[in-house]
Amino acid sequence: MSSKRKYLWILAMLLAVPMAATNAPAAAYQGGGYGGGQGGGARRQPPTPDEQLKRMTKEFNLTADQQTKIKPILVDSQKKMEDLRNDSNIDRQTMRQRMMQIRQDTNDQVRAQLDDTQKQEFDKQEQERQEQMQNRRNGPGGPGGADQGGNAPPPQN
Repeated sequence: MSSKRKYLWILAMLLAVPMAATNAPAAAYQGGGYGGGQGGGARRQPPTPDEQLKRMTKEFNLTADQQTKIKPILVDSQKKMEDLRNDSNIDRQTMRQRMMQIRQDTNDQVRAQLDDTQKQEFDKQEQERQEQMQNRRNGPGGPGGADQGGNAPPPQN
């Protein structure tokens, strides 16, 4: 179970960090984070392509050839995300859509470099990440959650 959680966490970081960036200006990644001392703590920098590759190599047991092919994909994705975050001429919704498209394109390119066994694990982790994101959206404070003015579920004793 611990190994599964670790894989999910790493994949979530790899794929969801760009999503988190849509909620904060690019300056939030410098000098103490976004939200200051309001209990959230400082946001961390998105993982570098080298860090992402290292994690993926460990998770999926990538070959040297796969690493050589995947690294430029990750570098390109990071550059596109940074360029997008630095573009002050686009609205938040457009930025979110473009980031989601960049992430999907990156996933497709990375997946194309994996063998069948690696693809199964990659797909499994992606599915778990999407379920986790959906649960976050629908949890307390999200659509249909207890903070939406509806009746909260009774406490379980």
